[in-house]
Amino acid sequence: MDRFIFLVDSFTAWVGKAFAWMILLLAVGVAYEVFVRYVLRDPTSWAFDLSYLMYGSLFMMGGAYTLARDSHVRGDVIYRLWKPKTQATVELVVYFLFFFPGILALVFAGADYALESWSYNYGRGEVSINSPAGVPISQFKTVLPVAGALLFLQGLAQVCRCIVCIKTGEWPAHLDDVEEMEVALLQDKEDAEAAKEGREARRMTAEDRG
Repeated sequence: MDRFIFLVDSFTAWVGKAFAWMILLLAVGVAYEVFVRYVLRDPTSWAFDLSYLMYGSLFMMGGAYTLARDSHVRGDVIYRLWKPKTQATVELVVYFLFFFPGILALVFAGADYALESWSYNYGRGEVSINSPAGVPISQFKTVLPVAGALLFLQGLAQVCRCIVCIKTGEWPAHLDDVEEMEVALLQDKEDAEAAKEGREARRMTAEDRG
């Protein structure tokens, strides 16, 4: 069960980090639009489509990665006061009552949206109606069922986490991940101070021996 959790966490982390590169595409596209709009006075016809398609895909495909890191918004005013076994029991029930039905609805409804989108224009796919550029959007509607399937897979891993916690009384550890810059800088400072104290202690010990 721990192996399954690790494999699913690793896979959804890889997907989330791969789609995170869309942030660069989004930043470059928006910067280019600002330049040509306000400097060259020649705005593009595709910038709006790019912004909501890129951000929407990033948001959807990062959902499973966020769930794996336990980073979704949680109302834990009471939850955090419970023992791990109680937390795991409640989460296990909630996953089957609310999470999986909602995610399955997303997968099946999203698949219908995607198939319908691909069937437009005699099979050439749907294009955006928000601009005259005719940006293809069928591939982005396909993100809906794919993201739902990833969430479902990660949900299975979370159920395994709950079962392990109920048996052992402790939550399985999450994979290591990037830290906020402030946390990383604070850790570097603490490591430097610890190293300095170690050098001072060794110097004093050497002087006492001398």
